[in-house]
Amino acid sequence: MPIDGLMEKILMYIWVLALGLSIGSFLNVLIYRLPRKVKIGLGRSFCPNCRSTIKFYDNIPVLSYLILGGKCRRCRADISARYPIVELLNAAVYIYYYWQYGLSWQMAVFAFLSSVLIAIIFIDLEFQLIPDRLTIPGMVIGLAASLLPSGIGIVSSVIGLLVGGGVLYLVALLGDWLFKKESMGGGDIKMTAMLGAFLGWQKIILIFFAGAVIGLIVSVIAMYFSKKVRSTRMIPFGPFLAAGAFLAIAYGDVIISFYIDHFFKI
Repeated sequence: MPIDGLMEKILMYIWVLALGLSIGSFLNVLIYRLPRKVKIGLGRSFCPNCRSTIKFYDNIPVLSYLILGGKCRRCRADISARYPIVELLNAAVYIYYYWQYGLSWQMAVFAFLSSVLIAIIFIDLEFQLIPDRLTIPGMVIGLAASLLPSGIGIVSSVIGLLVGGGVLYLVALLGDWLFKKESMGGGDIKMTAMLGAFLGWQKIILIFFAGAVIGLIVSVIAMYFSKKVRSTRMIPFGPFLAAGAFLAIAYGDVIISFYIDHFFKI
């Protein structure tokens, strides 16, 4: 590859990295404010401990956290490690999608969906809540994205939305009947409807199975090591569905083709 072409490629990766980190910083705002019902556009970022406004030079993704040693400049309270983790995780998936699809609508759609999933993971882990303000607009955007040149098509998107929401709704009804209490929140149902709108019915079925398997493994490990988990028996399902969705985005076509070739071959 010529030097000019190599430099252009490197600069593009740097740009995608910066974009991913910046949007990851915004995701941290959503993760903090949505479950606490704080207005998203209400002023600049602030320290959760002393409520002081964070200066722009202390709000540079990852770098500011490292420079400040993970502490607020004013009150010296610890800053959660979640902030750089979210920023780095979001940047990593953006780089992966750029590597796979280049600058394309496909990259943009998967990057958007992945950012929403990252926000859901961290909100659900802390609050056992999946905000409607993420999933309902996500359904609409998923349906709209299906109309793009690289989209799955509106019919597949609508079927995916109905299958995603409908199947989990039936599972929730069955769980409520068996356990005589709410077994699954409405947020999980809306989340799978959103995923179905983006990815279609075949991948949403893969997400169900992958999420269940990952959830079972993690739950058994968590119950063994955590007294709190053993006592409450409350483990949010959203992060496992998100993990299944990442698997479906990266390897869904390969897994589905393998399954069809080996189990439905005539």
